Order: sequence, then C-alpha cells, then structure tokens
Amino acid sequence: MARRPKTVSGALIAGALLLTSLGLSGIARSATDTPGGGPEHLAHAAQAAAHAMAPSTAYSPEDPDGDGYIPANPPVTGVTPSADNPPHRYFHEFQANCSVSHTKPDDPIVYPQQPGKSHDHTFMGNTTTNANSTTASLDAGTTTCKAPGDRSGYWMPTLYKGDQPVLPVGPQVIYYKAGVTDYTSVRPFPKGLRFVVGSPMQTADEFRSHRGFVEGWECGDSYFNTDFPANCPTGADVQLNIRFQAPSCWDGQYLDTPDHKSHMAYPVVKPGTNDNVCPADHPVALPMIEFKMAFPVNGDLSQVRLSSGRGYSFHYDFFNAWDDATLKALVDHCVVGGLQCDARGYDQTHPEAGAALDENYELP
Repeated sequence: MARRPKTVSGALIAGALLLTSLGLSGIARSATDTPGGGPEHLAHAAQAAAHAMAPSTAYSPEDPDGDGYIPANPPVTGVTPSADNPPHRYFHEFQANCSVSHTKPDDPIVYPQQPGKSHDHTFMGNTTTNANSTTASLDAGTTTCKAPGDRSGYWMPTLYKGDQPVLPVGPQVIYYKAGVTDYTSVRPFPKGLRFVVGSPMQTADEFRSHRGFVEGWECGDSYFNTDFPANCPTGADVQLNIRFQAPSCWDGQYLDTPDHKSHMAYPVVKPGTNDNVCPADHPVALPMIEFKMAFPVNGDLSQVRLSSGRGYSFHYDFFNAWDDATLKALVDHCVVGGLQCDARGYDQTHPEAGAALDENYELP
C-alpha cells in the first residue's frame, strides 16, 4: 500500500496560518453579532476558536508511523461502485438509540491522547470514551445504547444556555441508512473506522450547503435555520432539534486520515439518472449515519450556543466499536433487506420479517 508523504510545504503552512487568522477573526465577529452577544460571548467564541484551530501534538496509538493514516487491516480491494437499481423500497434503515453518557473536553479522533485540548463534547454510546480511547478500549467498554453490541463512540459539541449545559434527555435517534440507490450493496462499518462530520470552523453558508444538511436547527414551526432561532414556542413538548447526515462511501484503505474526512465521501449522482452511487475513489458503500438530536430548551434562545461557537459550527464524530456480528445482522436484515427497523431490527409494518435481535437487543 502506498504511503502518503509526510512533508509539509511552506506554502501550506502559510496558508494554514492565514486561515487561522481569518477563522479567529470571523468567529470574533460572529460572537459580537449574536443577539445578547458581548464580552462573555466573545470569550466563549475565542475559546472555541482556539480549540478548533489548535494543532494536534500527538497521534493515536493505532497510527503505526504517526503520519495520520490508520490503515484498514485488511483493506477492502477490488470493489466497483454498484450502479444496480434493486426493487424500490422506501425505507432501508435501522436505529441506534443511545443516551448521553458524559461530557468532557476531549476528542480521541482529533486530539488523541491530549485530555482537555478540545472544546467540550457531549458523548453518547460508549461510557468510557475519552482522549485516550482506542478501538480496543472502546471494545472493552460499556454502552448507553439499547443494543449492548453497540459500543461505538458518538459525540458532538455541548450545547449551552448561558453557562448551563443542555443535554439531550433519553435515547437519541441515530439512523443507519442506505445512502446509495443500491441498498443491497451496503456493508457494515469496519471495526475502528472513525470520522468527523462537518467542521467547527464552517461558515453559515458552508453549513447550509453541506451535503449532510437536512433541515438545520428547528423548533416548533421554524425550520432550515443555519443558526439558532431567537425564540421557540414554549411548552413541555417543544425542543430544539437538528438532523445531520454523514458520508457513506469509504475508500476501503484507511480507518482514519489526517483530516479525519478524506477516507469518506458522500454518494454522487450517476450521470443521466437520479441514482446515488459511490464515487470511484470511495467505492465501498457503508451505512449512512444520521444524527437526530433533541435538546430540551425552548422560549428565549438568545443565550443558546455551542461549545464550538454559533449554531452553524455544529459537527459530530463517530468511532465504530460495534460488535461485528451484531452490526452485520442489523445491516443485512434492515438496510439490505429494505426495512424500516427500530433498535431491535424490527419493522412493525412488516412483522412477518421478524427481528434481527431478541427482546434484550442481543443476537438470538
């Protein structure tokens, strides 16, 4: 397998410094433009920017030579993106229902082995996720997901109202869907795959035009917001929601890359059709993750922010530590099988199909 060069050009370094300068000033302006913004918001924004732009000074223990590339073992080769068009099924998905486990200023993907270097994150799923997490440590951990076999780490920037964290209550919905038209070509994630979706440094326009954007921030009858709306209706059932989709095509070579994104890609449209297919350089179709998060906050949202900055800085991380057999059973039964499944792999509209997991959300 060809290795990537480790040298970094002076032009690239200069460009990064310029980007850092522009990014920091942009965040500072956005803080002062925030309703109710002032010194406190500016301080929070500056802290988020510093964390977002700070370079990593360590590598994952799983990175064999410290170049930022974690090779798949074995790699997946000889795959051609499927252009087949199987019988139409409106759904091909299952849910991973996972509750918040903890918050911590850690990110084992972006800042491995560097506790406290990240902005604060809200973690779901694996209860042990921290800066030192590896595939092996997650595999040995426990989980807040309904399926005990899902020991993956899921995390996103912590949402605050003022200085009080607002954490999602109860199991959140993380969809595993087919992102390509040929849903029968989707295969399970390789153990140890990790990636970041979105960026804490993205602008409002970049957030809105991101391939993962679904309906933006929404509450009540307010949809497609790139930033938090100023107000939401009050009421026990009204929450602030967001949905955001991840890329679902893999290069088959790396479990991680230096930017934590390049090994993954979104599907493309096959010319002359409306079909979604994986691009040739990322030919392996994997499940498309979609976060559907609900935050128990409403009314006046002028003091609501993310630990990473404005609402359009929303992003999230995924680190796969599923039990291989459990994930394969759910993918094969629900995604490849064209069903709309719950966390047991049961589709109530097709009871004759049965479920992938038993009443304890485990393999029968």
